[in-house]
Amino acid sequence: MSKVQEILTRAPILPVLVIERVEDAVPLAKALVAGGLPVLEVTLRTDAALESIAQIKGEVEGVICGAGTVNHAGFTDALKDVKADFAVSPGYTKSLSDALRAADIPLVPGVATASELMVCLDDGYSCCKFFPAEAMGGVKTLKSLSGPFPQARFCPTGGITPENLSDYLSLNSVLTAGGSWVAPKEAVARGDWKFIESLASKAVGIAT
Repeated sequence: MSKVQEILTRAPILPVLVIERVEDAVPLAKALVAGGLPVLEVTLRTDAALESIAQIKGEVEGVICGAGTVNHAGFTDALKDVKADFAVSPGYTKSLSDALRAADIPLVPGVATASELMVCLDDGYSCCKFFPAEAMGGVKTLKSLSGPFPQARFCPTGGITPENLSDYLSLNSVLTAGGSWVAPKEAVARGDWKFIESLASKAVGIAT
């Protein structure tokens, strides 16, 4: 089993987090871990993202915390500095792959088409992010891809909700599903960590 597959199979949902304030990072992560979701993706879309990863890694027991929206090799040194456990990209480039491999940071590359998947498989990546999942045909597309690419495994992200989560997780090719609904922006803003913990628990309940 690859390192990426080992990480992605730890929980049925990969929370996709956009953290605006560093002070929210640790309580948010603790709430999600308490709810049964120990693997987190903090997207590099805010100024607080990198420091949030560092604090989560340093203060939250049992967490596996990676970086999302890693779309160029220039992020590599910063990810090493904050000890990110893995990286998730919306797409794939050889330069990004080379940089992360040199830094020993596992990559979940993003794919949306069969051609992109073939490139990733050729470069040794059998576990990919399928993005944007719903916009690219969702469950139907993943079922179609499993025919010619039975070895491929996916983390679909983009448009995943409690209503369609079971449909995705029922596929043998799906290891986990990325979702932001377990950490609503409004709940984070008001510091409602118990509510977020309950959303995480409910998501795990749907998946089991």
